[in-house]
Amino acid sequence: MNIESEKEQFLKDFGSDYGYPNAPIHIDEIRATQFKRLKDTVYLDHAGATLYSESQMEAIFKDLNSTVYGNPHSQSSCSLASEDIVARARQQVLNFFNASPREYSCIFTSGATAALKLVGETFPWSSNSSFMYSMENHNSVLGIREYALSKGAAAFAVDIEEGTHLGESESPKSNLKITQHHVQRRSEGGVLKEGMTGRAYNLFAFPSECNFSGRKFDPYLVDIIKEGSERILKSSQNCRGCWLVLIDAAKGCATDPPDLSKFKADFVVFSFYKLFGYPTGLGALIVRNDAAKLMKKTYFSGGTVAAAIADVDFFKRREGVEEFFEDGTISFLSIAAIQHGFKIINMLTTSSISRHTASLAAYVRNKLLALKHENGEFVCTLHGILSSEIGPTVSFNMKRPDGTWYGYREVEKLATLAGIQLRTGCFCNPGACAKYLGLSHLDILSNVEAGHVCWDDRDILHGKPTGAVRVSFGYMSTFEDAMKFVNFVENDFVISSSWCALQPSSISPSIEGIGKAAARHFVTSITIYPIKSCAGFSVDQWPLTSTGLLYDREWILKSTTGEILTQKKVPEMCYISTLIDLNLGKLFVESPRCKEKLQIELNSNSLVTGRDNMDIQNHRYEVQSYNNEVDIWFSNAIDRPCTLLRNSGSQSYSCMNKKGSPGVCRDVGARLNFVNEAQFLLISEESIADLNSRLKSNLDGRKGNGGQAVQVGAMRFRPNLVASCGEPYAEDAWSHLNIGGKIFMSLGGCNRCQMININPEAGEVQRLSEPLATLAGYRRAKGKILFGILLRYENNTKTESDAWLRVGEEIVPNGDGQ
Repeated sequence: MNIESEKEQFLKDFGSDYGYPNAPIHIDEIRATQFKRLKDTVYLDHAGATLYSESQMEAIFKDLNSTVYGNPHSQSSCSLASEDIVARARQQVLNFFNASPREYSCIFTSGATAALKLVGETFPWSSNSSFMYSMENHNSVLGIREYALSKGAAAFAVDIEEGTHLGESESPKSNLKITQHHVQRRSEGGVLKEGMTGRAYNLFAFPSECNFSGRKFDPYLVDIIKEGSERILKSSQNCRGCWLVLIDAAKGCATDPPDLSKFKADFVVFSFYKLFGYPTGLGALIVRNDAAKLMKKTYFSGGTVAAAIADVDFFKRREGVEEFFEDGTISFLSIAAIQHGFKIINMLTTSSISRHTASLAAYVRNKLLALKHENGEFVCTLHGILSSEIGPTVSFNMKRPDGTWYGYREVEKLATLAGIQLRTGCFCNPGACAKYLGLSHLDILSNVEAGHVCWDDRDILHGKPTGAVRVSFGYMSTFEDAMKFVNFVENDFVISSSWCALQPSSISPSIEGIGKAAARHFVTSITIYPIKSCAGFSVDQWPLTSTGLLYDREWILKSTTGEILTQKKVPEMCYISTLIDLNLGKLFVESPRCKEKLQIELNSNSLVTGRDNMDIQNHRYEVQSYNNEVDIWFSNAIDRPCTLLRNSGSQSYSCMNKKGSPGVCRDVGARLNFVNEAQFLLISEESIADLNSRLKSNLDGRKGNGGQAVQVGAMRFRPNLVASCGEPYAEDAWSHLNIGGKIFMSLGGCNRCQMININPEAGEVQRLSEPLATLAGYRRAKGKILFGILLRYENNTKTESDAWLRVGEEIVPNGDGQ
């Protein structure tokens, strides 16, 4: 794709909308001066968080360095300066939503989620109330349901579609069709009584823009619900009473903020980082003053009261809406920063930002919809495109020529290697996810039973995607960003005659110096990794057990939140070295951050303080924990709180769900320590040599390491066994192997992740794009990037003490010579 001709055509189609032609600064200048840090990065997750500009941050620092802001709950000059800047910030927010201060107030919160929580916990729920919400709502909106149900109110979802004429009105309101789902209720007594309708307050919530699909919701919904809920919800008793309306503008406010002078919503929530990147941890609730009078707040705090008596049940609240709801000291320095964020938004205008970003999204949609495999099958299924209005978001899934789905994790992994930052999953929007992916309640429950949770790697279950791929554009996005993304999809996912998939039978020609005739294979290295993700140690021989190599991955580090720590998130773990002395019966652990070497006796419980059970990937483990001194040592070693756990017994349990379909699980046919997939990982010297040959000639590899050609050693892949295999990737064809009389079953290739890109050799951890980027070019199959093979020990000896692995032992693949 020629960039000049492609851009020329794009400008013919969208030139009047793209690039801010009527603004004092063009998009190319914005990128060149305000976002130099992006360099070769294509950032396409503006729906998650947009980016702050350099001038914005410079103005903030200049302001904070030149002005003394004090706690606004005082009368000093510094406090008055804060009070003044907060008042101006409130007015800026109201102006942004075209809201009159006579009708609306701006309450600062820690974000849109906190604003939604505030509405939920202070809304005047009763057993006669209803909470109605659109299916395409974020989890933070769905969470309000808990408050409603706990107070005996009814809750129900609705589908909102652009439909046929509904009634008497000829206005745009009549083009919307609302379909009610079943009513949820946790307690009896919620039947609406005659004469009580005036006291029942109901809440309807919808997003201004769906964060899953980009679909924009018609703001006339505010009037429809306020004026005609009984007509819309004809068969429901839950439509009576007074309806208040909440708009979640977290996604839509950056390009199309609700106009509160036209559509009198009672509540609007948003976060500032979605608008202009900084500050995070700050949002607002725009509340209609009449609605604020109905909200029931129990707790009071500093700043919310005019007077209180400590030993008597007496306090007097302040009169102002903002003071009444903002507990404690507000984040006044962050609030002072937002004026600098609004400057560029106001200079470009939201209408221009909307047109600019819409042009990029339309270009990407058109390109993706046109992509076909060589057999004529379409590549992409786009979500939400049937809506009449759609924001600068493109959400989609992709299929292979045979109709199977590409997993979104595969897309995300390859995009990261290409320097493209995007988002995958359900985006905390379960209703939209189920709607667009065709997931029934039974599908979702089956996925949960198979172990699927948000943000995991289970992207395809029972033949269906569990989430989607999403790219979204911001005011600083460029045509070049969009085109690079389209090129990435076309090059990596469209199958044509020139596309090379992994074919085990003809994986790679032999590299120079390695003869095909070599028929004998040997073990050249054995490595044990006692603590998962920490450094291992090499030996000439080592005992085998029913879990693999003795003591291999028998210990793990766990965070205080329960997360199993690995180098993916804590790359400094690679600097923790380990050694086991079988004669002394001790594990020795060292770290450059700890003065003392840690010693743990293997057969003593002197440091053990407790035992527990834990489940990891369809294995249940009995674990033992250590005393505080051991945990402090490891916490210092990785510079974060953690605990050390040891496996004292494990057993697999079934991956079958209630439908009888297999879930996603590891090698449940074997006893496992804390390994990801299997007891052993084997790689070959010849495969490493072939990879390094490709890296040496790969220009991308040189770019990935500051201009130096990347070369990797075997330990980058953390193998247990390194073998001499005669020619590259010969191990791929092994189904089972005999090593010195011990039988091992091959479980297939090992799926590699970004962890192999972590380079610890320079004295500090470097995150590169290689070698995974090169492997992705020729070792990719069915969503996996394969390198090395996984093995299970078949334990055919009479006693475990008879079984040892030794360097130099011959490997006989596939039963030959037995």
